[in-house]
Amino acid sequence: MLLDFNEIKEITVPGMNNGTGMMTANMYMDKQGKIISCAIHAGGSIGLHKHETSDDINYVLSGNGKAICDGKKEILTKGTCHICKKGSEHSIINTGDKDLVILTVVVER
Repeated sequence: MLLDFNEIKEITVPGMNNGTGMMTANMYMDKQGKIISCAIHAGGSIGLHKHETSDDINYVLSGNGKAICDGKKEILTKGTCHICKKGSEHSIINTGDKDLVILTVVVER
């Protein structure tokens, strides 16, 4: 299967999961999970939320940020990967002055 994110409609999400600022994303979704190309804009964040039924894998393509997963802070930079396992809670914050661009894979299990 080939996914072309150039053909998937981009959506704008204000304050994702009660976070701050804006995020834009292109998302593919089926019953097994999601693949999301997203940009958390400067000053933005994805608010604290729990993954009850899935693992959330977040690979940083560009930008700077931090994740807080089960109370532990992790620094996010290009080439790092933050994983929030099923049953854990996390938030992701853009700490830079440019977009924090992430490829997210959500695996239902």
